[in-house]
Amino acid sequence: MQQSFKVLKSALNKTTPYSFLRRTLSSSLNNATNSCEYLENSVLVEKGTNSRVLILNRPHVLNALTTPMGHRLAKLYESWANDPVVDFIVLKGNGRAFCAGGDVVRLYRLINEGKIEECKDCFRTFYSFVYLLSTYLKPHVAILDGITMGGGAGISVHGSFRIATDKTVFATPEVLIGLHPDAGASYYLSRLPGCLGEYLGLTGDMLSGEEMLACGLATHYSPNASIPLIEEQLGKLAAKDFSVMETFLTSFGQTANPSERSVLHRMNTLNKCFGHATVEEIVDSLESEAARTKDDWCISTVRKLREAPPLSLKVSLRSIREGRFRTLEQCLDREYRMTLRAISRQISNDFCEGVRARLVDKCFPPKWYPPCLEQVPEDMVDAYFALPDAYEPGLELPSKL
Repeated sequence: MQQSFKVLKSALNKTTPYSFLRRTLSSSLNNATNSCEYLENSVLVEKGTNSRVLILNRPHVLNALTTPMGHRLAKLYESWANDPVVDFIVLKGNGRAFCAGGDVVRLYRLINEGKIEECKDCFRTFYSFVYLLSTYLKPHVAILDGITMGGGAGISVHGSFRIATDKTVFATPEVLIGLHPDAGASYYLSRLPGCLGEYLGLTGDMLSGEEMLACGLATHYSPNASIPLIEEQLGKLAAKDFSVMETFLTSFGQTANPSERSVLHRMNTLNKCFGHATVEEIVDSLESEAARTKDDWCISTVRKLREAPPLSLKVSLRSIREGRFRTLEQCLDREYRMTLRAISRQISNDFCEGVRARLVDKCFPPKWYPPCLEQVPEDMVDAYFALPDAYEPGLELPSKL
């Protein structure tokens, strides 16, 4: 991982999100600790004249999130909610990533050690923080100048302002390791244009900063070269009102058009294929389209779906579809129940198998169960959406600040 980001970005266009994350995240557990020094160093705080800047500071693992980081973020945001000195908050990452998501290798090892409660605490912590962020009453600016994936999207997309750049690489690749788009993803993916959310959630495909702006995931776009100046001016800005922040960011914003190869230029075909009711019908539609047109995008999309865990595909599609008719609070509560099912391994071992094969042992391909779409019974999918057992507490979200 000694390549420059330019080389890394070139490689991203030829591969999947987890193929370049696996080397970085697989060693992350060795660096994790609950010490106070680690806690403060993993989330740095800088003071502006009227603001606070939070810096995710685990660049060696693309700022992958741990439970102590989530606790620290929540505590700081709550302390600043009613602080008259703090007008707004800025969140960014150190290094070539904003945040690559949760430290799933650490979670995988905790599961194997039987420490399920610690895993539950991790998901509770970050799902609660996502809700806190969505209800925050002060302007929040996330600078997505680099890799922004999974949980990294969750702790930014739900805030009021998101700046994308020419170095932004966005994805929700959870399905590729046997999970489902979470941290509120079933809420925001379901609200993207057409069936774009289904496409991103099922394939784990990546978007550029320009594409994020075009589809509404980002609120503003600025070249990477402009970020230092924006940060400098933010440090002097007084902006208690959202309108003041909007005016400020717009003054630095630029128009950005997706490239000719962007999936956003294929929305008619995408909607036609991903608008079907079931994953089987989506795959059949893509295969028919590929046979008819010999289109590379259709062919590669079919390949991605065929390589993904069948159970996760069905669970994720249903989750995104249900998300269209639910509040963020309801989506987070459901995603939490789904996640508990995934980490319990009572229905399937796909999450642990996906992390093991793609990030730990790095031996492709993972052995999914069930192995194909035709062998996934509906009651197995239904089990992910069942109400929790009486003894299992649900997700308790913080009160609106």
